[in-house]
Formats: sequence, C-alpha cells, structure tokens
Amino acid sequence: MNKLFIDTWGFLCLRDKKEKNHKKINKTFDDLLKQNVRMFTTDYVLDETFTLFYRRLDSDNALKAVNVLLKLNESNGLVVERISPRRFEDTIELRKKLLDKPDISFTDLTSMIVMKELGIKNIITGDAHFQHVGFDFQLML
Repeated sequence: MNKLFIDTWGFLCLRDKKEKNHKKINKTFDDLLKQNVRMFTTDYVLDETFTLFYRRLDSDNALKAVNVLLKLNESNGLVVERISPRRFEDTIELRKKLLDKPDISFTDLTSMIVMKELGIKNIITGDAHFQHVGFDFQLML
C-alpha cells in the first residue's frame, strides 16, 4: 500500500481521546508514517473535520488539531485534493447512480470520486458504505 485516503472519522478518532478507536487509529497512523504511505484527503473532508473538531473538542484542542492537519499538509505529509467543478459534476452523476443509498453524504461521494480518480483503494473511515458502492475500497483500522 502506497496511498491511503483519510476520511473525517479517521481524523476525528486521531484527535478525540473519547473516541473508542482513538488508540487503535493512533497506532495505525504511526505505522503508516513509518512506512512512508502517501496520505490523501479532500478540502470537503477537512471542512467536515474542522467543524467536528470545534463541536467535540474544547476550543484550544480544536485549534491544535486544525493546526496539526494544516502543518501536515504544508510538509507534504498529507495531500489535500480540491473538489474542482469537474469533480463536483462527477459527484452529482455518482449520486444519481446511487439513489438506492441515500445515507451516503455528498462529501463521502466526493471522496469516492477522488479515490477512484487517483487509484486509491485504502481508506481510514468508520463508514462501511465505502464498501457498498462497487469500487473495491478497503477499510483500514
């Protein structure tokens, strides 16, 4: 594995000690950093993540968590893919194809578009629906 996508849930578990998978996700991240795995996310995922940090953590820890992700991006430890107009349109088309799966958020659909485009199969997420869309995504925990 040389590429990994990180969803909102993964970032939240990494920073929120109250999450039941906090320790497990921290170990997974440490192992991945040692293996020089290239980590990806999107600007939409960061939008969700930053919002949840400020809802779930006290303001000081939320700010620290945001800064950790921003520094990781600046150091090229985390690639943040932007949802371009073309990706947005591709997501709308995917939404139309998955009408039988109304619980999948638009943000998760944008993540799926980016993952498919970049050939990323592995994802740190708590959302099992990534496995139910027919793209062979593998959940990493």
